[in-house]
Amino acid sequence: MYAILDIETTGGNYNTGKITEIAIYLHDGSKVCKHFHSLVNPEKSIPYYITTITGIDNEMVAHAPKFYEIAKDIIEITDGATIVAHNSAFDYNFIKEEFKNLGYEFKRKNICTVRLSRKLIPGQDSYSLGKLTKALGIELKNHHRAEADAAATVQLFELLLKLDHEKKTIEGRKELLLHPNLSRESIEALPELTGVYYFRNEHDQIIYIGKSLNIKQRVWQHLYNHKTKKALEMKERIASIDYIVTGSELVALLKESDEIKIHKPVYNRAQRRSVFNSGIFAIYDQNGYINFKIAKSATNGQAIIFYDSNEKAKSVLFNGIEKYGLCQKLSGLYKSSGSCFHYTIKQCSGACIQEETPEDYNLKATKFIDNLTYKEKNFLIIDKGINEEERSLICIENGRYIGFGTIQTSDAITSIDDAKNHIQPYRNNKDTQQIIRSYLSNKKVEKIIKF
Repeated sequence: MYAILDIETTGGNYNTGKITEIAIYLHDGSKVCKHFHSLVNPEKSIPYYITTITGIDNEMVAHAPKFYEIAKDIIEITDGATIVAHNSAFDYNFIKEEFKNLGYEFKRKNICTVRLSRKLIPGQDSYSLGKLTKALGIELKNHHRAEADAAATVQLFELLLKLDHEKKTIEGRKELLLHPNLSRESIEALPELTGVYYFRNEHDQIIYIGKSLNIKQRVWQHLYNHKTKKALEMKERIASIDYIVTGSELVALLKESDEIKIHKPVYNRAQRRSVFNSGIFAIYDQNGYINFKIAKSATNGQAIIFYDSNEKAKSVLFNGIEKYGLCQKLSGLYKSSGSCFHYTIKQCSGACIQEETPEDYNLKATKFIDNLTYKEKNFLIIDKGINEEERSLICIENGRYIGFGTIQTSDAITSIDDAKNHIQPYRNNKDTQQIIRSYLSNKKVEKIIKF
């Protein structure tokens, strides 16, 4: 049995986001035999930019059931079934996290139709659900709503079943070839936790370092990656795998960056250099308004912060528009010769058509800029640890990253000097500055203590 599903969420990170809609089609390999669909009250606000994508707003979910109210239905319809989804890691991790918050371990086998499609229908221009279904003649109306996307995934999966009638690809894990020194048992023993992992060759040399919110799942993804010659070559050389559980994603990012610079693994060539190449720049226009621009560089602009993708930079700008009342047009996210869309619905005060003065508008823009930079020179970041009794600790002193460590929840930290007794020093560089700034501007940590 296959539980073919799709979800919509409040954001892209399952540690901070929540499910807003879920649709599941139970499939016996030949036909759909059961169906479940529901909006979900995420118990938090849905960002405006997410509403522009999915059409789901706060009003729509206000009276919808909360996740715990539909949890039993989800368990029952997926019991004994393999989860099937387009980019299954996204959907599966969100559902697992929702159940984890309820104190229940949700564990199912899962199949990704993106990966299957790449193997069984090679040569497509795109493997996104919208473009792939269009190319295959599969109807997809109301894209980015769970029921419509799940229904389209049903049709796609049925096509893949026909193409792989002996299920050699769909059940292909049995045919996975590993290095003689690397056993399936050692991979299955890896934790499904946040941390840093190390691939070593048969001479015990580190050949790749990575970070993941789910170490085991990410390692399996590497081992099933046949898309490039480099990926295949690396897979054949992985003789053993080490890992460090960090609990905190921010600590994992900092640890990964530092370790790559120290060990210089052969398959981390791109990450030896800075991966933060999508910057948000502040530029004054001819009328004196602060404009924002996403680019690798800007000849007449000041770089505020860099991210590792345009998508992340856009997400931060969308959040800034909503939080600070910025203009879509002056933020480079709405092209128009006149006013922006937000002006027509009275969410923009008219900087786009000079109704709002540059002085008033620039005050809001400056608050947004301040939010993306260190507000204080001396502060501590407290975040998740590897268990409930432990917390991670990241230290910033005089605007410089000092290092990280762990504390017990019972420890009292009253100064930077107290913190230094718990941390291991690490190097401060451009990448560590960008990692911390971008993380704090885009994600939540448990606590920030200022000194």
